[in-house]
Amino acid sequence: PLRRAEAVSDQLQPAYILLEDDTWYRGATSAPFPVTPAEVVFTTNLSGYQEVFTDPSFAGQIVVMTAPMIGNYGTNAEDVESERPMVAGVVVREMSRVASSWRSTGALGDWLHGRGIPVVSEVDTRRLTRHIREKGAMRGVMACGDAPSDEARQILMASPSMEGLDLASTVTCQEWETVGPDEARFKVVAYDYGMKRNIVRLLVSAGCQVTVVPADTPAGKALERKPDGVFLSNGPGDPAAVTYAPPIIRDIAASGTPIFGICLGHQILGLAFGGRTVKLPYGHRGGNHPVRELEGGRVLITSQNHGFAVSGEEGGTGVPGASALEVTHRNLNDGTVEGIRHRESPIFAVQYHPEASPGPHDARPHFADFVRLMTPTP
Repeated sequence: PLRRAEAVSDQLQPAYILLEDDTWYRGATSAPFPVTPAEVVFTTNLSGYQEVFTDPSFAGQIVVMTAPMIGNYGTNAEDVESERPMVAGVVVREMSRVASSWRSTGALGDWLHGRGIPVVSEVDTRRLTRHIREKGAMRGVMACGDAPSDEARQILMASPSMEGLDLASTVTCQEWETVGPDEARFKVVAYDYGMKRNIVRLLVSAGCQVTVVPADTPAGKALERKPDGVFLSNGPGDPAAVTYAPPIIRDIAASGTPIFGICLGHQILGLAFGGRTVKLPYGHRGGNHPVRELEGGRVLITSQNHGFAVSGEEGGTGVPGASALEVTHRNLNDGTVEGIRHRESPIFAVQYHPEASPGPHDARPHFADFVRLMTPTP
C-alpha cells in the first residue's frame, strides 16, 4: 500500500553544497541545520539507503546518492547496520514524500532529521557526481543559504582531510560483546573497526559464536579466549592512521589462528605484513562493482564502500613490501587490489563487502571459506 510520508516541513528553504575547489551546487532543505563539513563522496546504490546511512564506513562523510529519488519505501527498524546513522550528511536530487512499502514505519526525511543528520535535496546530483569523478573526492560543507558565506568557507578550510584520519577509534565498540550460542561450533573474536551488524549475523548463521572487541584490544587478550578464528571488520578513515592495529594483527598471525578481513580490515592486514595503502581518486561506493577472481577467472558483482586500497604489483599478484602476501582479486573497473591472502598461513581478506547490506550476494561464500579455515584437518 502507498502511505503518505510527510516531510519535516512542506516549506523548503535554500541550501547548498560547497566543495574545497570553490565549486558549489544549489539545493534546498526542509529542516535548518548548522554548517556541516566532511569529505563529499557518492554511492551508486539504487536502494538500501538506510543500510548505507548507518554503515560506520561512511563516518565523516557527506554522501551523495546518485539515484534520482531516495526514500520511496520509507524507513523501518530492521534495515540498519548500526545503532544510528553514521554519515555526516545526505545529498539527494529528490526526497520521496510517499512510502510504497508495507514495512514502512516513517519517512526518510523525518528519520534523518530526528537523528540530527542534515539533508540537502533539489541538487543536480548527476552534475555533482561527475565533478567528483573528474576532480576526486574532496572536503566540502553543507549549509543553509542562497550562496556560500565566508563562515562556510572558513569552516570548510579548517576541517581535516580524510588522509591521516583515524576514524576507527571513534566508531569502535567500547565493551566486549558476545553474540551467538555457547554451543556454537566455532569461537570467533571480531575486531570492531566500524563493523556492520549483518557481518555478525552471517558469522552466527555459519555456526560461530562471535565476541566483538574494541579496535585496540591487545592480541594476548583476544587469544585468551582461544578463538578458532579472528575477524577484522570494515570501518572508516585512513588505514595508515590506525597505527595500533598492525602489531596486534602480526601477533595474532604468529599464533597460527585463521584470520579473515573485510574492507578496512583488509587494508590493515596488508599494512601489517609490510604493504602500503593509497587513497583512491573517488573511491568505490555502491552495489554493482565487478571483481575478478584471479584463480579461475570468476567475476563477482560486489557491494563496496572504501576510499583507500592496498597497493599491488602492477600486472602481477605480488604486494610490494609484503612478500608473504599475494593478490587474489582485482577490480575490473580500475585494476585495484580487491583481495589478498597469505602464502603460507590461514589468512585472507577482501576489500569488498561479502555481507552486502545493501548489495548482491555473489561474495557471500567467503564466510564459508573462513569456516573451512577454522575446521580442523582430519
